[in-house]
Parts: sequence; C-alpha cells; structure tokens
Amino acid sequence: MKEQPVRRAPTMPLIGPSLVSAVDSSGRVICRKLCVPVETVQRGVEGLMYLMTESSKHMISKVDFLDSVLVLGFGEELNQILLQLYLQHHSEIRSILSQLPSNLPAYHNLEWRLDVQLASRAIRQQVVPVLTMRLLLTGGGDGTGELSRRVLQTDPGTLLHLISTLEGALAAIKTNHARRIFRNIK
Repeated sequence: MKEQPVRRAPTMPLIGPSLVSAVDSSGRVICRKLCVPVETVQRGVEGLMYLMTESSKHMISKVDFLDSVLVLGFGEELNQILLQLYLQHHSEIRSILSQLPSNLPAYHNLEWRLDVQLASRAIRQQVVPVLTMRLLLTGGGDGTGELSRRVLQTDPGTLLHLISTLEGALAAIKTNHARRIFRNIK
C-alpha cells in the first residue's frame, strides 16, 4: 500500500477568523491523522495568533520574544522557527492591527490654564494656585471620530504627586522582573 503525501493547507492570513475556521474545516482531517482532538488544535492556533498579535502590538525585540517563548517550554528549534515567523510577519500584523477599530479613546490635545487666587474677602493675603486642564479625546469605539472633552482641576502639589507616581510605575514596568511576570500572566 502506497502512502499518500500530506497535503498542506493553502497559505492564509496570519490573523483573523478565516484561520480559526480553517482549523474547523480542513483541520479535522489532520486531527484525525494525528489522533488529537480538534479543540486542542484550535486552542493551539488561537494561542499562536495571540502570541504573534501581542508581540507585534508591543513591538518586542528578538531577545524579549525568545524569552516569552522560552516560558512555553518548546524546544530550541521550534523557538527559532517561531522567531523567524514573528520577524517575517510582524509588520504585516501591525498594519492589520492599525486598521482595526479601537474602542478606547485616544489623545488628541491638552489645553491647560493656571489660575491663582491672590486674596478673598476673609483672607487678604493668600495664594491658592489651581491648574485647570481640558483634555480632548478622539474616538471611543463609536467610529464617528468626534472629539470628547474632559475638564480636570488640581492643585500643583497633587499634580506633582501624580507625575511622580506615574513615572515610578513606568520605571517599575520596564524592569526585567516585571517583564517576566507579564509574560507569565499572558
């Protein structure tokens, strides 16, 4: 009895429901030959799609990508294949992701004004600074592209505390320890 050559699936886009539905249709034959449940193959494809989209979204370097894949427990050869796949397709994935609508509002402009109250009826000599900011945002998932406005007021002390807290959070997220934790959470 002569063995039939294994047919390869036609090349498809790396992201999208067409790839997942390909697992449903032509993947059933492969699953039967490998004696693997269809759900396992579908979860594997979805996992690879997630790995590639998140890696492309965050524009991670080669070293960071290999560190991320190392946690999965694959062999060195498979890690290198995944790295090559990522390097070949990350720009295409980013262009597809940029075309998808975002449901989060995006920064458009920030206008600010510093108001200082120098005196009041009760207290003649006082200085009370207040920073008023108008934040203009675009989008928000509705697709209209309209601007939404948010007015914020704060005193300089609270603003300085907020700035130092955010800078500390950015510094903490860039540490190697935090990157390893985020990779394991994903």
